[in-house]
Amino acid sequence: MSASRHPALSATDPELASFVAAEEVLQAETLRLIPSENYVSAAVLEASGTVLQNKYSEGYPGRRYYEGQQNIDRVEALAVERAKGLFGVEHANVQPYSGSPANLAVYLAFAKPGDTVMGMALPMGGHLTHGWGVSATGSWFRGVQYGVQPGTGLIDYDAVRDLALAERPKIIFCGGTALPRTIDFAAFASIAEEAGSVLVADVAHIAGLIAGGAHPSPAGHVDVISTTTHKTLRGPRGAMLMCREEHAKAIDKAVFPGLQGGPHNQTTAGIAVALHEAAQPSFTAYAHQVVANAKALAAALLERGFDLVSGGTDNHLILIDLTGKGVPGKTAAKALDRAGIVVNYNTVPFDPRKPFDPSGVRIGTPSLTSRGLGVAHMPAVAEWISRAVDAAAKGDEAVLAVVRAEVADLMAAFPAPGLPLS
Repeated sequence: MSASRHPALSATDPELASFVAAEEVLQAETLRLIPSENYVSAAVLEASGTVLQNKYSEGYPGRRYYEGQQNIDRVEALAVERAKGLFGVEHANVQPYSGSPANLAVYLAFAKPGDTVMGMALPMGGHLTHGWGVSATGSWFRGVQYGVQPGTGLIDYDAVRDLALAERPKIIFCGGTALPRTIDFAAFASIAEEAGSVLVADVAHIAGLIAGGAHPSPAGHVDVISTTTHKTLRGPRGAMLMCREEHAKAIDKAVFPGLQGGPHNQTTAGIAVALHEAAQPSFTAYAHQVVANAKALAAALLERGFDLVSGGTDNHLILIDLTGKGVPGKTAAKALDRAGIVVNYNTVPFDPRKPFDPSGVRIGTPSLTSRGLGVAHMPAVAEWISRAVDAAAKGDEAVLAVVRAEVADLMAAFPAPGLPLS
């Protein structure tokens, strides 16, 4: 299999080729529920592996520090125009290497070391780069955090406003990595305007839902939109910054030369393909199906006695508090992995346990939806999760083995995009 799909790699480095082949099998046979993962199309894979890899292209289209950029300029300009059209923004930069560097560019564009910045606390569902202490952003800037309400798991916008007016942060981030509910960008915009803050929407998790019309867009409400290009957007592992024209120069300068050298042109090409795919009607259907599947899965989990943060979901993501099941999140995640169900252990709001051994697991529906699973399959998925968690509590490896075989049987009936395995 490896030799036919990767002949040059297999001939040159058979050991590495065997690792790739094993990963192809793993992705094909398992039920991938990590909400930040997905399957890219064969077209995105091809674009990401082209001879564009061979080019250095410091600068921007028409303003490079290297010659021979005629085709590279066209590739990047195409990606930029597609991003602007898909998200309805005035300016887009497709060069950031990933989401964290993109957020660092925002800080470089609008703040100075020591300035106050504000974001959602990491244990409440935020991201490291939103000013959390263990991140460089929490070391270089004075980070203040908002959270969610006890009991409901929802953002208290009045509390956010009070904090913003008390602290007057230079930058406010909205968005995060474990938020199962719709973000009210208009409410954040009102708060930022009153506090005199630059508002940044980090939509890395929900960019594909926004592009497909399954989540409200921050465009027109925020100063800057930061996003990765993988996750629900189903592109390569890269990032974009989008903004109003008044901020274009500051953003571009912060990305290059502020933080980066030459862009990864092969990734830019993959982003362009993904943006083209996301503009198609089939992607709109996909985005809405992701949400429908997540809602159905949440309902099925609730029926089986699981405690869901905020009681459910509005998007692609479900955060499960396993305290009531008597199983720590890490123990459950590892048992689920042995059962062929790939999740990640995760803190829950007000978690009494440590981050590396928390109370919860985080799951999502982007990958399984890309394979064609629908609402009708979600009760079976919930049942597998329930059986595996119960087995983890009892140490019953036999049940995990049975679940893994059942999962593999279903996955065989729904081939993964980009993985044409025989």
